[in-house]
Amino acid sequence: MLQIRRDSEIHDIEGGWFHARWHFSFDTYRDPDNDSFGAMRVFNDDRLIPGAVWPLHPHRDVEGLTYVVEGLFGHEDSVGGPPGPLPAGSVQRMTLGSGALHSERNASPDEPMRFIQLWILPNTADLPPEVEQRVFSEADRTNRLLPVIGPRGDDVVKVHQDAWVYVARLDGGVEVVHPIAQGRGAYAYLIAGRAEFDGQPVATGDAAKVTQQPELRIKATHPSELIVVDVPMEFEPVGIWRGRV
Repeated sequence: MLQIRRDSEIHDIEGGWFHARWHFSFDTYRDPDNDSFGAMRVFNDDRLIPGAVWPLHPHRDVEGLTYVVEGLFGHEDSVGGPPGPLPAGSVQRMTLGSGALHSERNASPDEPMRFIQLWILPNTADLPPEVEQRVFSEADRTNRLLPVIGPRGDDVVKVHQDAWVYVARLDGGVEVVHPIAQGRGAYAYLIAGRAEFDGQPVATGDAAKVTQQPELRIKATHPSELIVVDVPMEFEPVGIWRGRV
């Protein structure tokens, strides 16, 4: 089953120094129809003006994942993680586990910055806080679904859940196929461009929830950038999320 979410349906918030698109319930936004997607609790598309700083704030029992879309991503935390800056194409995972502070910032004084931030709920409570990050090039993700985050680590950033994140830059006419195992779902988001998800036209800002089918076919009709998050749809919440998901 494929459910398209049009750009106009995504919650939009303008904060002056930031502009955000919140796909699921977050902060003051409450949407019972879009409260989470399997083990993914948050999917935010954030933009910061030059030099802007999202102040240090606390979280726990969350895998905070960041994909840098454009600009220079800066970072600060209470556990001594690397500050960056990270260029476009980079990914970062901050395990907030037993509790930590973190801050996102635009490391450029002149150019805007855009990043996608996900919260994946971990499979273990009270993990030691830590930061891991990796830089991927545009060539790495051109005309393929490139895995950048996964449960095993190795050539990708490790996440403490059976979850995967893929990114792609597709030329017009290129098609890729993402297999979806039983009991799992995929959340696909067109960062920019025009494409088709299983033959249905999508444009910049559109997303899709994909469940109960063996694959998702993505065809770029114009040059496109996208991200796909593959998560278990049923799992055992831990820590502060126990009984709340």
